[in-house]
Formats: sequence, structure tokens, C-alpha cells
Amino acid sequence: MPSARILLRSLVLTGLAVGLIAPATVAQAEPSAAELTQQINKSSSELEKVIESYNKLNEQIKVTKATAAQLAVKLGPLEQQATQSRAEVTALATKAYKQGNLRTADALLGDDGAESLLDRLGTLDYLARDREQRLADLTASQQQYIDQKARVDATLAKQTAQAKELEAGKKKIEGEISKLNETRRKVYGTASNAGSKYTGKIPAIDGDAGKAVTFAYNAIGKPYVFAADGPNGYDCSGLTSAAWRAAGQSLPHNAEMQRDRTTPISRSQLQAGDLVFYNNLSHVALYVGSGKVIHAPQVGESVTLASVDMMTPQGFGRVG
Repeated sequence: MPSARILLRSLVLTGLAVGLIAPATVAQAEPSAAELTQQINKSSSELEKVIESYNKLNEQIKVTKATAAQLAVKLGPLEQQATQSRAEVTALATKAYKQGNLRTADALLGDDGAESLLDRLGTLDYLARDREQRLADLTASQQQYIDQKARVDATLAKQTAQAKELEAGKKKIEGEISKLNETRRKVYGTASNAGSKYTGKIPAIDGDAGKAVTFAYNAIGKPYVFAADGPNGYDCSGLTSAAWRAAGQSLPHNAEMQRDRTTPISRSQLQAGDLVFYNNLSHVALYVGSGKVIHAPQVGESVTLASVDMMTPQGFGRVG
């Protein structure tokens, strides 16, 4: 077949192929609402892990700062004591030197000088050694605290560096939230589903657990806010922390650390006020009884009442 005819035939076949493929490509361009919803849930789940890591580091930095401050308070008086003892020893040495020379001359001129001199020098030597020992003890104690403070400072410096890294991560998180919001607009027509305040009857529960549960019911409808623990918004561990803070109990703002701070229980032991953990300890909710929990779900949603089996529970903990 002549080359011109082959070329013409190739162009015709290519054009036909393009015509057959193009419509199918256009038809698959936009994902369905169901696919977008699945994408939102998957992205939100991954984002929550990053948010909880951010919360955990913030809690660790708080503890390190408090420890460093306590050591600094202890080091101050210790340094003053060491300085005073050093001055006492210096003054004693100077006095001993001066008096020793004078008494040596007196001993040479007096009848009982030798015995008197030995007694005096022995007493001065004892006092000097006593002061030196006290100084050594104080210096050792001071050094111990200095070493501890140095370790804390090193830890604090490391965590401060990590906090700077997380600050950059925070910007990335906010960027991901913006993408999620845009996807939510495509599916729901809005970036956030505004919740409604709970108007039903709040269960009457005795003790601190009742205070925590009441707080959680009153938080229903408030928006999920990244790394927030109220009063205008919450993330998951921020809500449980705030609820138990209202009951006089302190919980760290991190799901994993809350698990470590609570007493493990079985599902059959669940009582109102207990914590329920999900998603590899990146999500936590407050159990309120009757198979229900209150939690801050994810970006774009609000604090809500849900089934304890909204996800597969991976642990239960009791506060106090």
C-alpha cells in the first residue's frame, strides 16, 4: 500500500478512536455525591489523627514548662545558700590565717604557747572542714538541680522546635480544612452543618459524672473547631476535657492521654460519664447512658448525640 494511503488510513482510524474515547472521559470527570461524601469522611478521619497529635504535643509542652518553673524556684534559694556558705568559708580561712600568725608569735613568747597554739589551730581546722563539708553538700545538691534543669531545658527546646514544626503543620491542616469545606459545599451546598441546641430532657445523674454529662448535653449544636476546648467550639478531646473540667476533674486535651489517665473498663461496665475511644485513639466521646454518646464529630459538623456504635469502640475509660 502506498505510503500516502497508509498515512490517510492511520489518521482516519486515529480520529475515530478519539471520537469514541472522548465522550467516556468527559462522563467520568465529576465524582458522585456518594464518592465525595466517602472522600470527606476519609479525609476527616486522617485529619483528626494529625489534630490529636498537635493537641498531645501542646499538653507535653505544658508539663515541661511547669516542671522547668518548679526547678527554677528551687534553684534560686539553693544558689543563695551556696553563695553564703562560700563567703563564710572564705572569711573563716582569712581569720584563721591572720589569727594563726599572731598566736604563733604569742606561743613562742609564752610559757604555754605550744599547747595553746595546737588547740586553737585544731579548732579552727575543724570549723573550716565543717564549713567546707557543708559547702560541698550544698554544691552537690545545687549541681543535681542544675543537671535536672538542663535536662528539662533540653526537652523544652526540643518540644519548642516540634511546636514550630507543628505550626507549619497547622497551616497545612487549615489548608486541608479549606479543601474539605469546598468539597462539603459541592455535596451539601454549605461548608458546615449547623447544629441545633438540645432541647430535650437531660438525664438526672448523681455526682461528678452528672455534671460532665449535663455540660456535654448543653454543648450539643456547637461547632467542631480544630484544637478548641470551648466555650464556642470543640474538637473531640476538647469536649471531653471541658465536660470533666466542669465537674472539677482535669483531663489532658488529647484522646490518647485521656485513655492513659482513666481506669480501663469493659463495655458491660459502662456508666454515664465514662469515655469511649475510637479510630486508634484519635477520637473520643462521652458516654451519657442508654447506649448513647455525645461527641464533636469532625470538621464541618457540630457536637451531637449519637449511638455508642457510631464507629467501632476500641476502649472504655472511667474518670476519677
